[in-house]
Amino acid sequence: MIHNYVPILSWGRRYSKKIMLEDLLAAVIVTVMLIPQSLAYALLAGLPPEAGLYASIAPIILYAIFGTSSALAVGPVAVVSLMTAATLSQIAEQGTMGYAIAALSLAGLSGLILLVMGMLRLGFIANFLSHPVMSGFVSASGIIIAASQIQHILGIDASGQSLWQLMQSLSKNISQTNIYTAVIGVCATAFLFWMRLGLKPLLSRLGVGAPLAGAVVKIGPIFVVVLTTLAVWLAGLMNKGVRIVGEVPQSLPPLTFPSLSTELLDALVMPAILISIIGFVESIAVAQTLAAKKRERIDPDQELIGLGAANIGASLTGGFPVTGGFSRSVVNFDAGAATPAAGAFTAIGLACAALFLTPLIYFLPKATLAATIIVAVANLVDFSVLRRSWSYSKPDFAAVFVTLILTLGFGVEAGVSVGVGVSILLHLYRTSKPHIAEVGLIEGTEHFRNVLRHDVQTDPSVISLRVDESLYFANAHYLEEAIYNRVMGDTAVRHVILQCSAVNDIDLSALEALETINKVLNEMDVKLHLSEVKGPVMDHLGSEQFLSDLTGFVFLSQFEAVKAVGRHSKNETLLTR
Repeated sequence: MIHNYVPILSWGRRYSKKIMLEDLLAAVIVTVMLIPQSLAYALLAGLPPEAGLYASIAPIILYAIFGTSSALAVGPVAVVSLMTAATLSQIAEQGTMGYAIAALSLAGLSGLILLVMGMLRLGFIANFLSHPVMSGFVSASGIIIAASQIQHILGIDASGQSLWQLMQSLSKNISQTNIYTAVIGVCATAFLFWMRLGLKPLLSRLGVGAPLAGAVVKIGPIFVVVLTTLAVWLAGLMNKGVRIVGEVPQSLPPLTFPSLSTELLDALVMPAILISIIGFVESIAVAQTLAAKKRERIDPDQELIGLGAANIGASLTGGFPVTGGFSRSVVNFDAGAATPAAGAFTAIGLACAALFLTPLIYFLPKATLAATIIVAVANLVDFSVLRRSWSYSKPDFAAVFVTLILTLGFGVEAGVSVGVGVSILLHLYRTSKPHIAEVGLIEGTEHFRNVLRHDVQTDPSVISLRVDESLYFANAHYLEEAIYNRVMGDTAVRHVILQCSAVNDIDLSALEALETINKVLNEMDVKLHLSEVKGPVMDHLGSEQFLSDLTGFVFLSQFEAVKAVGRHSKNETLLTR
C-alpha cells in the first residue's frame, strides 16, 4: 500500500549503476540550464534571485520521492511565477519581509491544497480546463510576462497586472531609459533568440553532431550570463545605472516557516487554488506527453501528492510556488533521464551552485535575466489556436478569445477564473443540446444509422431515436421537447424506441424526465421502449419504479426492439422483455 504513495520504493529497487550514469548526465545538463532560469523566475515573482535557487532544490528532491514521472523537472515556471507576483503585489510591497513571508505561505497553502486533492483522488480536475481555454490563458500570460520584463530591459520602473496597465506605466517612464542597460538587454535578447533559432543549423552546417549542437543551444543562456557579467564588471557599468543582481547569500536553503495568520491565509486561499490548478494542469500535460514517448504511466492523483510535497518543501526552504516546467522537462527527457533520481542529482548540483557560485553573479545585470525570461516564454504564445478553433468550432474560438482578452485586459487571476468558468459553461452548452438522431435499419444488416445520412428502412408506426449523450439535468428538457416535437402530429406512431448505446449515465433529473415522457406518450397511446442500455445505467434504473411503470420494454439490441415492436404493430404478441 505504501508503494502507491511513495513511488521511489518501487523504482528504487531496480536502480543500477547504468541508470545512475544516465541520470547524472541528464542532471548536469539540466543544472547548467536551470541556474540562470531559476534566478530569472525569482525576479519575475518579485523575489530575491536566491529564492529561485532555493525553490529548485528541496522541491525537486521531494518530487523525486513522491512523483511518478521519470522526466518531469519541478521548480519555478513562468506562468506560476507571474501569478505569484500578481497575488503578492496586492498583499505586500516587493522587497519587504512581508512579501517573502507571503510567498512562503502561498507555496505552503498551494502544497496543502494539492496534497488534499491527491488524497481525495481529484486528479480528474485537470479536465475542467479545456485545451482551448488553457491555450488562450497561457498565450496571454506569455505576452504579459514578456511585457513585464521590458522595464528591466530598459532599466526603468513599471508596474501593473494587465497588459494595458504595464503599457501605460512603461510609456510614462520610458524617458528614463538607461542606455547601457538597454544595450545589454536588447543584445542579450537578440543573441538568445539567435541561439535558439539559428545556432543549431549553423553548427550542423559546420559538421557538429546533432546531440552536441542541441546541448550547446540548451546551455546558451550560460554564455550570455558570463559575457554580460564580465562586461558589467570590467566596464564598471553598475556605476552608470545598470542594475545588477548584487550580493546573493552563499548558503544552502534556510529553514523557513509560512505564516499562520488567518488574515493572510484568507487573502491567499483563492489565488492558491488557482495556482494549484494551473500548475497541476501544466505539469500533468508535460508529464503525460513525455511518459507516452517512453510507454510509461503517469498517475494524476499521485502527481498531485508529488507536487503538493514539492510546494510544501518550497515553503519550508525559502522558496515560492513551483510546478513541472515544460522546457526543463523536455531537456531532462532529451538528456536521457531514466528515473526521478535525475531530479535529485539536479538538486545537488543547484545546492553546490548556491554554496560556491553565487559570488560570481554579483555583477550579473538584471537585464540579462529579463532577456532569459522573454526568450523562454516566447514558446508560450501561440495564436494559431485562434485560427484553428475558428475553422473547427466557433464555441471553442469564443472560449479562447474571451480568456485571451480578459487575461490581457484584467490580469491572470481574472483570466484563469473566467477560463475555468468558460470551460464548464462550454461543456454544459455542448451537452445541453445532445445530438438526437432518428435511425433506421440498413437493408441486409442489423445496423441502424441516421435517416438523414443513409438509405435505411423505417416503419411509420415506430420512431427509433439514438441519443448521443449521457442524460442529466442540463439536457433532460431538451430530450422531452425533441420526442414530443417528433411524435405530435404523426398519428401513425405507436412506438418510440430510445437507443441508449451512447448513454453512460442517467441522473435523477433525467430519470424524472423519462418518467414524464413515458406518461405523456402513454396518454397519446404511444409506448416507450429502451434498447442497448448499459449495465451500470440499467442498475440505476432497476433501483427505481421507472422500469415497472414503463409502458414498453427494454431490449438488448436495437434490431431486436424494432423487430419485436414491428410484430406488435401487426397485432402479433410482443414476446421480448
